[in-house]
Amino acid sequence: MSASLLIVDDEPINLEIIAEYLEDEPFELTLANSGEAAWTLLQANPEEYNAVILDRMMPGMSGIELLRKIKADPRMEHLPVIMQTAAAAPEQVAEGLATGAYYYLIKPYERTTLLSIINAALEDLTRWDDLTQRMSHNVLALSLMNEAHFVMRTLEEAQAVAGLIAQVAAEPETAVMGLAELLVNGIEHGNLGIDFSAKSRLKHEDGWGREVERRLTLPENIEKRVRLHLAPHREGWKVTITDDGEGFDWKAFLEVAPERAFAPNGRGIVLARKLAFTQMTYKGKGNCVELLMPAARRGS
Repeated sequence: MSASLLIVDDEPINLEIIAEYLEDEPFELTLANSGEAAWTLLQANPEEYNAVILDRMMPGMSGIELLRKIKADPRMEHLPVIMQTAAAAPEQVAEGLATGAYYYLIKPYERTTLLSIINAALEDLTRWDDLTQRMSHNVLALSLMNEAHFVMRTLEEAQAVAGLIAQVAAEPETAVMGLAELLVNGIEHGNLGIDFSAKSRLKHEDGWGREVERRLTLPENIEKRVRLHLAPHREGWKVTITDDGEGFDWKAFLEVAPERAFAPNGRGIVLARKLAFTQMTYKGKGNCVELLMPAARRGS
């Protein structure tokens, strides 16, 4: 997909390698040799770039410092940042993840690995843009709901429901991504049985969407659904999402483990938990999750 990428690294040879890896791809590249130079570019036009590939270890403003600045700026808080580093210690990876680097590359890496992570980040950004554009201006009417119940089967239906429900949230642009992640997880993982390792392989092969469509047509999956129930709560809205799957070990996915940080997937539940909801609780075997979502002020 066509995109504008900002590449930040203090080593000229590293900038040259990335530029060479991507020279035949439909990307417009801007190169910056320091955190300070990159921040100047971002401040001048915060909507110019679709993703940032950022070196962690740099003199002056480090990659972590620049990442904090990006995520603290409301104009760029959703900008995907791919952290590239030779510092692969678990505590260093964990620091980057906690700061907002949900996409990671360990130096040295191959061209196919770089492309896989870039495409994953851009797909997530595209999906977020699409979801936010779906939201209309019916917040007042939706806020008058006493409760609502939705039943869905496909990824398209899940995104449509997420776009609608997010409008009653205090921060709809954040809530829509969290809701979509959990609904899609209910379909792809819960109902269709595409686990973390299978999705990683399919993402690398660019075959995830086709495999979802194939599994939706299998006889054993035809009747499976994901259900969302929305009801008022003293803290805003209570959202319950249930799928027809066998459940999963959800405890392992409440944080992005360092060993999974380098995969093109596996961060959706973490994003939902940390950014979108005040409370997120899995029930029983893991095919039901209850959420508390702050409500939009009526008339806003």
